Amino acid sequence: MRFRTSLRYRVTLSFALLGLVVSLGLAGTLYVRTTEMEARLVAETLSTELEDYIARYAVDPETPPPASTMIRTYVIPSGTGDAPETLRDLKTGLHQLQLEGKGYYAEVRVHAGRHFIVLYDDRQIRHRENQFKIFLSIGVLVMTLLSALLGFWLAERVISPVGELAVRVAGLRPEEHRAPLAEDFPHDEVGMLAQEFDAYQQRLAAFIEREQAFTADVSHELRTPLAVIEGASEVLLDDPGLDEARRSRVERIARSAHEMSELVSALLLLAREEISNVPETGCAVAEVLRQVVEGHQHLLYHKPVEIKLDIQAHAILPVECALLRVVLANLIRNAASYTERGRVCIGLQENCVVVEDTGVGIAPEQLQRVFDRYYSGQSGGEGIGLSLVKRICQRYGWHIEIDSSGQGTRIQLVFGERPLKKPHASHNSFEPA
Repeated sequence: MRFRTSLRYRVTLSFALLGLVVSLGLAGTLYVRTTEMEARLVAETLSTELEDYIARYAVDPETPPPASTMIRTYVIPSGTGDAPETLRDLKTGLHQLQLEGKGYYAEVRVHAGRHFIVLYDDRQIRHRENQFKIFLSIGVLVMTLLSALLGFWLAERVISPVGELAVRVAGLRPEEHRAPLAEDFPHDEVGMLAQEFDAYQQRLAAFIEREQAFTADVSHELRTPLAVIEGASEVLLDDPGLDEARRSRVERIARSAHEMSELVSALLLLAREEISNVPETGCAVAEVLRQVVEGHQHLLYHKPVEIKLDIQAHAILPVECALLRVVLANLIRNAASYTERGRVCIGLQENCVVVEDTGVGIAPEQLQRVFDRYYSGQSGGEGIGLSLVKRICQRYGWHIEIDSSGQGTRIQLVFGERPLKKPHASHNSFEPA
């Protein structure tokens, strides 16, 4: 479950809802009990007045009935009289009725064959009830507002340990060894969370230590034999008695060792969290591009494929040349490997490199997966190649786009601002994370 508001506002909202529910319950109960007590008081008052009048009437039928601006009294002989029809049908007890457009409480008694009815105008009662409703409504609003303010005030203190823990966690660095977080928090849910962060930090530190040991071992154990292979290859290539077939095999060994050495260097650089080892003079893209194109000429032997290199700008990038060389080598190697006839055109512009070929192209279903790690389709890249390209591009904030219509592929590597897209039948791209 995902929440769109902060923890503090959720606590405040909970307090406000609690205050609203409690105040509504109290207001409703108070209103019902008050109206019941008021009705009982009116009934007792009318009953007392009517009993007194009946007693006086039994002694003197001419005695005047109770009358005022609020009270009216009727004496109706059984089945006769000039009283309104509404009053004649009333049974003994307390009633509420409408008479002549006004509301009344009516108390009815039967004595000596006569109906004694006393009416009480309820205008003042209704007025007081409306005032009471307004008072209760204001009370509910005030109670809800006070609950929200109290919740907001309490939430700041309740969640302050969580906020402090968040600040402490945000300041953690894998390479730093700090005191455990749990020591500064009580033994509650926040303390348990701090303990889990401490345990995670320990596992992360152990992982980083193993990774650093691994990279150091790779640097020593792989580079040394690779250097030996490259040195032995150079010695063999200088041998004048080496025939053409063996020379071709040795050249292939030398190229593979050189490519593996560059790949190891690139992986070691990517394994580091910080970007380092950037040459002070930067990396000349044109020079690296010429070296890569020259190093992949062998892929086009025995193929009717022409490779063209068009350098229109001389960009200098603040990057490790090994990583740039890996990116360009993967893009050019893929273009050369999947082009059986036609041409491979490579262009260097002010802020981008464009590689176009007339090869088999990339199917739409494969186009969406060419940057996946270890994915290798019919024309979807070579294993780790394009996934490594993606990682390097994300490291430096570059953009890369691949367009293919099923026949031929266009790859655009952008170092600066992203250019406008051209319409193609199939398209895939990514931006740095």
